[in-house]
Amino acid sequence: MAHPRPPAHNGPPGSGNHNQGPQPAANKSGGENGANPFTRPFTLFEALPYTPFTTIVSFDSAVLPAPTIGSASPAPSLNDIVPSQDFDALNQEGQGLDPPSKRFQQTVNQVQHLLERGNITEFKFKTGPKGGSNSPASRPSSSLASGLSSLSKMVYDQTVVPFRYPTPDTPTATSPNAQTPMSAGTPVVAKQSIQVAPVAQKQNTQATASTDQAKQISNAQKNKQAHAQNAARFKIVLPTKSQLEQASSVVKPLGNVSRNAAVTATATATTTPTGMTSATATTVRPSQISHQAQSSQPPRPSLHPKPVQPPQLSQGLPSTPPPVHHAEAKSRVQPMQQIKLVQPVQPPLPSPQAVRKVEESIVATPKKSGSQAPPSSANVFIAIELPHAAAFNKSEYLLVPDELDEPINLSARKRKRDDLDQEDLYGESLDLRQRADAAYHDLKVFLQNVYEADDHASTHRAGNDFVFLTAENETTLTSAGQAKAQTLLGKTISLNCFKTVPLGDLLHLLRLSEGALKQAESLEMKIEESMGATDIDHWIEQLPNLDNAIKAARTSLRMMCGGREEKQLYSEDTIDQSLNLFKRVMDGIVIPIAELRPSENTSELFRALSSHKKRIASLFTDCQKLFSLMSDLISKTDTSETVTNTLEFAACRLIFMETAHVEKDSILDTQKFDGLRLVAMDMLSQIFLLNPAQRQGIFDEILTSLEKLPLGKRARTFKLVDGSSIQPVSALIMRLVQTSAGKVDGAADQTTKVIQSVDALEDDAGDAPSGTASIVFKIRDEAHAASQHSNAIRELEAVSAPLMTTALQNASYVVSFIVNRALKSTKSGDTPYRNLLDLFVEDFTSCLDNPDWPAAELLLRLLMGMMRKLVDGDKSGVPAKNMGLELLGIMGAAISKLRGHVRKTASALDTRDAGDLGIFLSDLAAAALELKSRPEHMVSWTGPYRATLEYLESRFSEDRHLGSAISFIVSDWGAKICAGYDSYEEDFPERDQEFGRLAFRLREMIQDRRWLSNEYSFKDVTPSQARLSYTITLLRSPLCENFNGILNLLLGSMASDQPTVRSKSLKSINQVLETDPSILDGDSVVVKLILQCSNDSSTQVRDSALGLIGKCIGMRPALEEKMTGTVVDRFIDAGPGVRKRAMKLAKDIYLRNHNKAVRSAIANGLLHRVQDPEESVRDLARQIIEEIWFMPFHNSENSAISQISLADHVALMVQTVKQGNITNVLDKVLQTILAPDSKTAQASLQVCAKFVATMFDLVDNPDSNDPSVPSGRDALQVLMIFAKADASLFTFEQLRLLKPYITSIASSDDLAVSRAVVVIYRRVLPQLSSAHDTFLAEVRAELMPTVSKVTRTLLDDIMACLWIISTLRGDSEKEKLARLLTSVIKQIQKLRIPLDPLGKRQFARCSLIVGMTGKHCNLDGQYELFKRELKSANWTGTSVSKLMVDIVVPFSGKNHPLAVRKDALDSVGLVCQSSPRNYVSTNVYNTFQTVFNEQIPSLESMVLRSFKEFLFAEEQRSERASEAPATNGAKSEKKRELTVIGGTSYDDVASATTQRFLKEIGRIATSTQDDHAFLAVEVLASINRQGLVHPKETGVTFITLETSSNPRISELAFLEHKALHAKHETVIEREYVKAIQSAFAYQRDIAKDPRGATTNPFTPKLHLMMEVLKISKSRNRQKFLDKFCAQVDFDVAKLELGNEDLPPQVQYSRFIMENLAFFEFLTVGELQFMVSAMEKLVTSTGATVAQAIESEVFQVRVDNLESNPAGEGADQQAQSQPSHSKIDNRRLRQLTAGSMILLMVWEVRSYLRRLYNMGTGRREQKAKAPSKDLSRAPTKAQNVTGDKLWEEISVIMTAFTSRERMIETCKAFVELMNVDKEFLVQDEDDETNGGEGPTTPGNDEDDDPDEPSTAGRGHKRKAVSSATPAGRKKRARSSSQQSRRRGRPKKNSIDAQQDAEGDFDDVEW
Repeated sequence: MAHPRPPAHNGPPGSGNHNQGPQPAANKSGGENGANPFTRPFTLFEALPYTPFTTIVSFDSAVLPAPTIGSASPAPSLNDIVPSQDFDALNQEGQGLDPPSKRFQQTVNQVQHLLERGNITEFKFKTGPKGGSNSPASRPSSSLASGLSSLSKMVYDQTVVPFRYPTPDTPTATSPNAQTPMSAGTPVVAKQSIQVAPVAQKQNTQATASTDQAKQISNAQKNKQAHAQNAARFKIVLPTKSQLEQASSVVKPLGNVSRNAAVTATATATTTPTGMTSATATTVRPSQISHQAQSSQPPRPSLHPKPVQPPQLSQGLPSTPPPVHHAEAKSRVQPMQQIKLVQPVQPPLPSPQAVRKVEESIVATPKKSGSQAPPSSANVFIAIELPHAAAFNKSEYLLVPDELDEPINLSARKRKRDDLDQEDLYGESLDLRQRADAAYHDLKVFLQNVYEADDHASTHRAGNDFVFLTAENETTLTSAGQAKAQTLLGKTISLNCFKTVPLGDLLHLLRLSEGALKQAESLEMKIEESMGATDIDHWIEQLPNLDNAIKAARTSLRMMCGGREEKQLYSEDTIDQSLNLFKRVMDGIVIPIAELRPSENTSELFRALSSHKKRIASLFTDCQKLFSLMSDLISKTDTSETVTNTLEFAACRLIFMETAHVEKDSILDTQKFDGLRLVAMDMLSQIFLLNPAQRQGIFDEILTSLEKLPLGKRARTFKLVDGSSIQPVSALIMRLVQTSAGKVDGAADQTTKVIQSVDALEDDAGDAPSGTASIVFKIRDEAHAASQHSNAIRELEAVSAPLMTTALQNASYVVSFIVNRALKSTKSGDTPYRNLLDLFVEDFTSCLDNPDWPAAELLLRLLMGMMRKLVDGDKSGVPAKNMGLELLGIMGAAISKLRGHVRKTASALDTRDAGDLGIFLSDLAAAALELKSRPEHMVSWTGPYRATLEYLESRFSEDRHLGSAISFIVSDWGAKICAGYDSYEEDFPERDQEFGRLAFRLREMIQDRRWLSNEYSFKDVTPSQARLSYTITLLRSPLCENFNGILNLLLGSMASDQPTVRSKSLKSINQVLETDPSILDGDSVVVKLILQCSNDSSTQVRDSALGLIGKCIGMRPALEEKMTGTVVDRFIDAGPGVRKRAMKLAKDIYLRNHNKAVRSAIANGLLHRVQDPEESVRDLARQIIEEIWFMPFHNSENSAISQISLADHVALMVQTVKQGNITNVLDKVLQTILAPDSKTAQASLQVCAKFVATMFDLVDNPDSNDPSVPSGRDALQVLMIFAKADASLFTFEQLRLLKPYITSIASSDDLAVSRAVVVIYRRVLPQLSSAHDTFLAEVRAELMPTVSKVTRTLLDDIMACLWIISTLRGDSEKEKLARLLTSVIKQIQKLRIPLDPLGKRQFARCSLIVGMTGKHCNLDGQYELFKRELKSANWTGTSVSKLMVDIVVPFSGKNHPLAVRKDALDSVGLVCQSSPRNYVSTNVYNTFQTVFNEQIPSLESMVLRSFKEFLFAEEQRSERASEAPATNGAKSEKKRELTVIGGTSYDDVASATTQRFLKEIGRIATSTQDDHAFLAVEVLASINRQGLVHPKETGVTFITLETSSNPRISELAFLEHKALHAKHETVIEREYVKAIQSAFAYQRDIAKDPRGATTNPFTPKLHLMMEVLKISKSRNRQKFLDKFCAQVDFDVAKLELGNEDLPPQVQYSRFIMENLAFFEFLTVGELQFMVSAMEKLVTSTGATVAQAIESEVFQVRVDNLESNPAGEGADQQAQSQPSHSKIDNRRLRQLTAGSMILLMVWEVRSYLRRLYNMGTGRREQKAKAPSKDLSRAPTKAQNVTGDKLWEEISVIMTAFTSRERMIETCKAFVELMNVDKEFLVQDEDDETNGGEGPTTPGNDEDDDPDEPSTAGRGHKRKAVSSATPAGRKKRARSSSQQSRRRGRPKKNSIDAQQDAEGDFDDVEW
């Protein structure tokens, strides 16, 4: 029996253990009689050794369970899958026909074709053992063809299927299937019979190989040991004949006896060497039995090493036997079919040492002695010893990647044709020879006719069809003759028969062309702007002669380009004449016409030339053809330097000629000029290639002419193969760079030959000048290169390295030039280099994956390197970094797109159609994408480089410009081969030999461009395969390998310190993501960074991040859930643009996402934005709400689906209202949508009605824990909102449904439900009529009893409903309300003073009822009732409201408790709201004034609330009046009332009340920051909107309140300030200074923070004021900034010190300067103005302060300077030190305060200069920027924050801590004024030689600045007196004590008036 789990195969391929293994047991059910010869299938471990795979990973049940046979369902029958009707019909047709029919025979032929070997996939399975079979005698023999149908039998009989065995030693003869003489097992027998032997021969070979491959022995040794441990021992004992006969009669055949083993044993016995009998028993190991199939072809060298096989063979084994024929093998097998198998003995696992010992020795042959011979019963056996399976250890196995197999059948060497005559002019094609003969004959006939025509014209002096006479009587060819000649010459040249044309005929033709050229010299062809119509007509008449001359030049040049060697054809005069002709045409016609525009001066000329457009276009075409021939001429002949230079200049001029941007401004179509440009590019490329010395000049000419290029749509006119377009100059630059990598084949290279060996070249090649040395190569052929691979590589490197270096240098020169120019320009600047750089990068990226332009990768690689340096550089400015990020984003996107194309193309290849090349490229692309491809695969001979070159070569005949691309790719291929060879440190012969062969081939290809096509052939390469091949090479280029680096750099820039850099990086990342969205997959860092940037401090960054979030969601919808919260959070962003972008993005998310929670959150955020301070944001929010909530249902049907959708939407609305505080907002939105002026009002009204109807279905729903299920309570809240918006949405029946809810109002605990129902009734009841009187009575009956019980809020609505019902039902109901009120008043009158607790409660309730009644009910009609019922009241008024006020007002006096006073004021305020005349009643306003005087907040709130309600009502009344439509063309009455003061009913009351209490309201608004203050601000805002007071009375207050830390107060104040500024700018701007002072006091006293900015981030407290000022013009802003800065100025003698730690002026100055420091300046001009103003302030005021400090603090006076010489400074220092104590402490504080202020100003000035890159040196002149630059926005510098400034100012503020600290501050200021620390002072020795040094920033009146100073000016200051802080020598001041100007004097004279004013702009610091 076989081992239950035989060892797995662990050896390397070819180790020899595949063909031995366990044999399956025979099927016991069929083993006896042979009826069923089926044997059981192999188990997994039994089958593994016979798989076609080379490497099998060991299986372990813990990792992968073993499959079991029978677990799967049985396969369906073939008849169930394939229909058999046609097959049956063919069989019937073939049975009765002989011979068979034609259709039948065709079917057979088709089947035979399918069975051909080339159409069948060949699987190389290892031969497995056969199961035990019954003897032939016991099994009836039957033919394989028995039972076949007629069609199948004919196919079987007639089809020959050749096949061979996988061994080279036994070739298999082929024969028809029906005649095969052997059974299916016979080939295996033959194979096994010969595979024991080849042992000894391989031993020495493998030993040698193991010696050569010592570096790779480690992995091989591990495999060797594992193989030895798993080895089995096969003991084969050969029985005698008698034993066989006895066994055959006794022993039954067993199925597990292997026929292969028997055959092996037979072969072993038969082929033993001399001295060994056939009965010799041999014990062999399975590893010693070879099984590898050997190919009959010689082995192909491989570039990748194969695993090293350990030596397996031993000495003395039999040598390889001769081939054994099948018949012989069969005869040997038959006697061995019945052998007894003995149970093998399982020895212990041998150690590695034992295994090694066994491998090195021969297994001993058993001796013939009896002790060694087994008994007879035991001799008849085959013993197989199998070791125990070792425990599976994963660590012992290595993961070996699959090796790529390089296709070998793609390339073949061409056969040499030595017998081909090299001078064969006609080629090898008979058709070609015939065409050449015909062309030659036609040319001879034409030349003969021309000769005869010339003779005739010369004789008769008259022209004919071929020849005409010029003005000089010279014969010349006609235009038609020239055209005919050119056609015939072109044919003969192309058919290679031009060399056989007689020279005389050609010279005659050349002479006939000279006449036309000479005649053209006298033509006046130049177009002048002064030409008129007559001149143009005369010019047109000359065009035929000019056309003939151009054709004559073309004819002459055509013959010169034919390749003839006769010098007579190459006339320099003819060349010069042709060149001069072209130059005149270009200068006189082409360029003027190209630049001519229909301007005022040239319109007539433009029209005249446009009428001859066709003639001019024909001339342009001829000129273009002439220029093209000149390009061919210089490439095929040697021309003079003058000709070359002239053509170079002409080509550059044509390339950069200026053409019209639109067709209407051009005489000809712009495509005509584009054709000339293309020819000029070809010309320049030829000159560049042939003249290496002129290459630098050509590049300089191109680069310096880039400014002439257009930037619009006309920029890209060069068409690529794929249909896209690029700039012609981009194509030219790439072509020139590619040309640089090609070898120059010219005479100049052969002038000097310096023979150098390869060894010497390695050291001296870099020193040899280009083109001056020729190399003698040692490597002669490929075989030599394989053996001397190192020398072959060095020779290739010597050839390719200089070429690639030249290309790299040229590309680097171009890139550096363009980038450096772009860094100095902007996209909107005068120079176009910044825009050109973008165009170039886009062009290069467009060509990146195009094999026609391989230089694109090199240029982009260099650009990438420079951009990375700019982005990483610490000294790079923000514009440079932004440019780098932008271009890196473009390049990263291009690389990502390239990778995506490769991935898609490689995965889409169909292996059935792609062939070997496609499969190889697909596998190589997968490895290259992961950067795991090996160098030998990338540069393999049939790899991607070769496929690309073959594709380009196939197109070279169509496009000669591909030569430069071929040269570049060949040189790059050679460089990659050298790099790949050098990248391996270990030696591997096969790989290194292949590298050597490749090096030789590439060297020859570089030396001779046609070598590859002459020596080798290649299978056709499709365009898709070529593109894939080229892109694979790009994937391993330095550019694409840096893709991760580019991406990381972009991601890192997202965290930059500069906001603009972060924003630009986001935009660049966006470009990359568009090409490869997979970057966002998984736990992407990109997503995290984007979300992080959405919370950035910069508005620009947040806006860019939101845009990128939208793109990410679009590319990966799965990110929507993760990013929606961030989008909604941006609804409250500080930037209006960000808010709007977030809302638009949220709208798209809302429409896509059906999650209710997400939709509710978005809708909630949008509704809150309806109250946004920015009007555009408010409008957008309302629009989006309408689009997502209402528009989807405008055209909805009444289907069930629509009803379900409507119900879901209503539930969403209810959920949104429930979760967000948006009741008031939704009300306003609905009012706007349903307004009559809305375009969708009618449709929206119908939708809202449906919403209301649907919500009524939810009214009875109970409360639920599920937020998505709306409850009735929530539905009522939404219904209340709809009722407030438009009452017409409700019907009477719906009102009746709500009636049950009002029956329990008094007892209901849910006040929200009760109030919602009452509010709905309050809004809808006015629509009812008297027809619903019963319903109204029922409602009144339910509501009336609740008046004394409900809360204040509910009572407000109930009283409104009662009054509505009373109005609808008549006076009877009003009388009931009057009686209610009289009873309440009586109750109040009965209260006793002072009130007890019960009385207080009664008064609170009664006063509230009185107030609510007075607010809602007009009971003046019941005047008599009140008078009758209240006889005892002291009633002096004529209205009921006055009665109520008079009753309640007394309770607001000081003699009552505070709670009673509050109730009384509340009641009075409610009554006055509806009856405003009471506000002007004496008792009312006196009461209010008393309240304000007492300043009790709770009482003031009662009054302010009343004012607010009244003013809001008046405001709404005014708005409704202004919106009232005009009737019959006349103004309505309400509009008429608005045209005069007091037009509305209570304008006089509102005006009087606000004027009386405005001061108090303003005081309350600015006294605190709580809700009480906000209430006052609301009142002020209403007053301001109605214009009740002068703007300046509220403007200061609003500006002050803008600085509040309460966002509600500051936001409302900002809106009102903005409105005031827009309407009354001239009035408000006068109050700004006062407002700034008020804001400072507000911050100091109320906010308790006198500093001018807030931190994290630094934000000026007056930033909202600056936001308002953006509305103004720049001039007005500068005026404000000037006033603002002037607030800091002071008189040091008048500085108030105060009693605080810091003087008020110091605190105020700090407040101003900190605001200025952190303002966002709109323009550069404003910034410069502000900095200049601060510098002037320090210059002027600082001089006085510094003088006072020096004289008073440091005792520096004139008498001291005169009495103390310079040498006594040390003594004076000791004596003057105590002088600090003499100054008065108050005076010292004054001087310190002044110093502190000026030091702060200077710190802010320096900070602004650093922040905006303005420089900090005093001597830096103010930039005189152009006006357009002054109006642009300033750009901030990187890494400049406000932290340092904040700390410096804080340090300055500590100056008053001690007297010493004050003196230090004064000293610091004096040093600031005297010493410029930012300027390097010269050495004293330099100063003595006349050098200028820093001086005291002052200027004496008597000094002449033009004269050199002799009194110390311009020198370093000497220490004279120690009292001077800086040791400065003082000069005497003038008697006027006028402050001197400080600073270094200008070299030019300064005007005296400027000296007096101290103009800082003209001072050079």
